[in-house]
Amino acid sequence: MKILVINPGSTSTKLAVYEDETQVWKESISHSVKDLADFTCASEQYEFRKAHVYTMLERAGIPLVFDAIIARGGLLKPTPGGVYQIDERIKYDLLHAKMDHVCNLAALIADELAKKIGCPSFLADPVVTDELREVAKLSGIPEIPRISVFHALNSRAVSRNYAASVQRAYDDLDLVVAHLGGGISVSAHHHGKVVDVNNALNGEGPISPERAGTIPAGQLVDLCFSGKYTCKEIKKMLNGKGGLLAYLGTTDVQTIARWAHAGEKKHKLLMEAMAYTVGKQIGAMHVALKGRTDAILLTGGIAYNDFFINLLREWIEGLAPIVVMPGEDEMGALAANALGALKGTLPLQTYCPE
Repeated sequence: MKILVINPGSTSTKLAVYEDETQVWKESISHSVKDLADFTCASEQYEFRKAHVYTMLERAGIPLVFDAIIARGGLLKPTPGGVYQIDERIKYDLLHAKMDHVCNLAALIADELAKKIGCPSFLADPVVTDELREVAKLSGIPEIPRISVFHALNSRAVSRNYAASVQRAYDDLDLVVAHLGGGISVSAHHHGKVVDVNNALNGEGPISPERAGTIPAGQLVDLCFSGKYTCKEIKKMLNGKGGLLAYLGTTDVQTIARWAHAGEKKHKLLMEAMAYTVGKQIGAMHVALKGRTDAILLTGGIAYNDFFINLLREWIEGLAPIVVMPGEDEMGALAANALGALKGTLPLQTYCPE
C-alpha cells in the first residue's frame, strides 16, 4: 500500500511517502517570516501550502498514484480518537474552526488531491480528540467546561508501540503518557481511551518551554482587567510567550539544561519547576487511573534531555514503571493509521460531534 502523509506546521510543510510501514521518501520545507508575512491568518495559506505540496512531489519525481492520503488532524469539534475518512462535514468544520491554525488546511489539501487521484483521504487522532469522562469535563464554572486539546497522535502511537513491546494489547493497559515538547500534555489512557488530560493549548497543566500551564485564576482575572494588556497579549502569555520563554527568553531546553548543569541558579530553578509541574500532572493522571497505572511513558523532544528526565524521575519514582520513548514520529503514526484503515484492522470512525 502506497500512502502519502501531509503534515503542515506553523512554519513548515512536511510530506512523506510510505510503502506499507516503510518510509521511502520524506521532505520538509521551511517557510520564513517573509514567506508568510502577507497572510493575516492561517486559513489564507491554503493555495500557498497546496502549491508547495505539488511542487515537492514533482521535484522528487513522485507520481500522483497512492492508495490513500492521510493528513494531520485539525482543530475540529471534540470527537473520539481514531481514523476518519475526510468528508464534507469535516471540511466544513475545519473551514469554520474557532481556533485558527495551519493544521486545519491539511485535510482540505489531502481531500482535494485524493479526489484528483481517485483514492481515499483520511485523518487520525486530531488534537481535539475527546474521550474524557464526564466527571473530568467539569471545571467548577458551568460556562467553562474543561476541554481536551493535546498531542493525541503521538501519545496514542507511543502507547501502542509500548503495548507491542510488552506483548500486551493497548486496550488492556492503563498508561500515563507525558508528551514533552514546546507544549506539554499528560494524558491518562484507560483501556484504549484517553479519559483525562490537561488542555495543552489554552492554559492548563505543567509549565512548558512556551506555555504557562495552570496559573492562579484570581490573579489572571486581575491581570486581564488591569488595563495594561490586550486580550491578545494575555492569550500570548498563556501560549506562545509563557513558560520558560517568559522567564529566560528562550525555549531551547538543551541550552537551558547546560546552563543549569553549570550552576546557573535561575536556569536550574526553571528546569526544576517544569519537572515539578510535570510530575504533579503525572500524579493527577495516576489518580485518574485509580492508582492502577501499568507504566508512565515519557515522550516528545524534551525526553531526549537526560538532565530534565532525571529531575522528573525524582518526583514520580514509585508510581509505576517509567519508560522513556523520546521524540515523536507523527508521520509514521499517520501512515500506520492509514494502513490500518486500508487493511480493515482499524475501524473508520464517524464524525458526528454534538
